[in-house]
Order: sequence, then C-alpha cells, then structure tokens
Amino acid sequence: MNQSSIGVLLNGVTGRMGYRQHLLRSVLAIREQGGVTLPDGSRVQLEPILAGRNAAKLKDLADRHGLTAWTTDAASALQDVDIYFDAQLTSAREPSVRAAIAAGKHIYAEKPLAETLPAALELAGLARDAGICHGVVHDKLFLPGLLKLRRLIDGGFFGRILSVRGEFGYWVFEGDWQEAQRPSWNYRAEDGGGIVLDMFCHWNYVLENLFGRVSAVTAKAVTHIPRRWDEQGEAYAATADDAAYGIFELESGIIAQINSSWSTRVFRDELVEFQVDGTEGSAVAGLRRCRVQHRSATPKPVWNPDLPATEAFRDQWQEVPDNAEFDNGFKTQWEEFVRDVVAGRQHRYDFFSAARGLQVAEAGLTSSAEGRRVELKPLA
Repeated sequence: MNQSSIGVLLNGVTGRMGYRQHLLRSVLAIREQGGVTLPDGSRVQLEPILAGRNAAKLKDLADRHGLTAWTTDAASALQDVDIYFDAQLTSAREPSVRAAIAAGKHIYAEKPLAETLPAALELAGLARDAGICHGVVHDKLFLPGLLKLRRLIDGGFFGRILSVRGEFGYWVFEGDWQEAQRPSWNYRAEDGGGIVLDMFCHWNYVLENLFGRVSAVTAKAVTHIPRRWDEQGEAYAATADDAAYGIFELESGIIAQINSSWSTRVFRDELVEFQVDGTEGSAVAGLRRCRVQHRSATPKPVWNPDLPATEAFRDQWQEVPDNAEFDNGFKTQWEEFVRDVVAGRQHRYDFFSAARGLQVAEAGLTSSAEGRRVELKPLA
C-alpha cells in the first residue's frame, strides 16, 4: 500500500472503551501528531468514519472533535475505507467482522473476537484466506509496567521463572445509590457480559507473550452481586460472573494464579499487579510501576506470630527505571497495526491469538461449571 492517508471505519465509538481509548486517545491523537510515522520517516494519516446505532450520539462526537463523517449504516460505509475497527458489544461483533472480511478490508477489533471459540476460529480462518491484515487489541502488553517486566525477562533477571500471581479488580458500584462505572451489559450473560469472557482473554495474551502458552485451566467463576441497576436506574438481575479465581498451567512449567473481581476493594498500589517469582529474583509489575528484589538482596524473614513485624517489606524492593518514554498503549498498538497494513504483513496479535484467548475463557467457564481442571488442545 502506497498512500498518504488510510480510511478507518470505527464501529462502536459511542461506548466507553471505543470512545476514550480508541477514538480519543488513539485515532484522534494520531491525527493530531500528523499521522503514523513509517520506517522511512514518511507519515500516513488516518481518516476516520464514526459508526454506531445512535445518530444523535455520533453527530455529537463528530461535532465535538471536528469530524464530518459518521454513519449508522456501517456495512455501506465499508466501501469507503481501508481498515474496519470494531468496539461494539461482543454479541454484535461477529457478523460485522464477517462482513468486513467479505469486503476485503483489514480488520482491527476489541476482544473477545466472538462469543464462542468455534466462531473465533472460523473468523480467523476466513481472515487468513482473504489475505487481509487482522488484529485484536492486546493493550496490556504495551503498559509501562509490563514493558519493564518484559525487559527483566529478556535480560535474564529472574533466572528460572517459577510462578506468576496476579490481582486485578476494583469495586464496581451497583448503580442504585451511586452510578456504576461500567456498563450494565457487562453483568448480563445474555449480552456477552462476564468477567471471565472479558479478562481471561487479556490474561491469556499476557501469559502467552511473557511466560508461555496456557496448557490447562482450573477456575471458579461467581456472581457476588446478584442485583444491579442499569443506566436508566432500573434494577436488573446480574446473570454474568463478576469475579473469577483462576489457576493457569503453562507449557513452560510456570504456574500462574490470577484473581479477577469487580466486587473487591483495592489494597494495592495499582488496579492490576503481577508478582513474578524466579530462582534469581522477583518482580511486582503494575500498570506503570515495576519493582524488583534480587536474590542477593533478599532478606531472611522469620515467621513468629507472637511478635509484631518490624520489617518494612515494601521498602526492601528496588524501583525499575523507565529508561524510555511510554505512550498510551492503545495508541501504540494502533500505530503498529497501521504500519503492518501499509507494509502488507500480518499483525503479530492476530485473530488466532484472539481465538486462543477465547479458548482459555471457555476452559475457565467449563472448569467452574464442572468443578474440574481443563486441559487445552493446541490451536494455531
């Protein structure tokens, strides 16, 4: 592809994630900087068309940001763009992505790619056969804290990695006496909601790209808060899981334990943290920070419940420096995807990666429902 601008159809930008992270902090930020810088120093600008179901909201967004192109008919607008992006409800994504593949468009999408593993694998196969560039958002790999963690792994800091322990979540208000900070569909299984379907896809690509592919899952998914209130103030039954407790066995032999909850109160430095323990050192990485404790600097605590602890354990860890400027992770991956489209190569975080995430999510739900460990069959 040899052109100075690329048309992008953004479907689902009236939603929280579609607007904040993808339109405002990615596409509009890229436009403001003059486009995506290519390896030869030239730039390719993005020309967005906003798409969604609510014409009034789309017009408001367009007017607010000086855009002129918007539509409630995404299928018809496909002919005017090079890239189709999807941030709709999960239940609406599959048919839209399928239509974009049939139209021969490059596709970038939020996760999960589809509601089921067979559907995701079918979309991945169709995209591969169509010869398009296809990718799914893997934003957490671009977080400063995880980029620092990657630096430690690549530098051999940990020695042999033994385990990973993750804590994610916060209290999402029920919506009665205080407005909920997440959309109500997140808590309705019939609308594609649930923390397993949402977060296990994230955890899979984090684990896969940093530590190794998941080979088995043991999980318990629960609905701690059975009644919530929607955007209109109406009470509804929460039919989707709002917390999940998972053990992930990796092909590398590493064991990962990750708790995910929208029904917990935060007593940690960041909303997500991963502790990695290895024979030579340990690290705790969050959204932005990463702290380490090397084997040579590890203290020797002694268990004694009869005396109060006198050690300030957190003070015994060392901060990993930035050593670089970190841009918004969503924006960074957008730029990488656009470069891949221009170069005519496949995106490293493709639909097959998305399918593996769904495989892990489905294994987690099966494990919870049947009370057993679920082994995964290798996918592409």
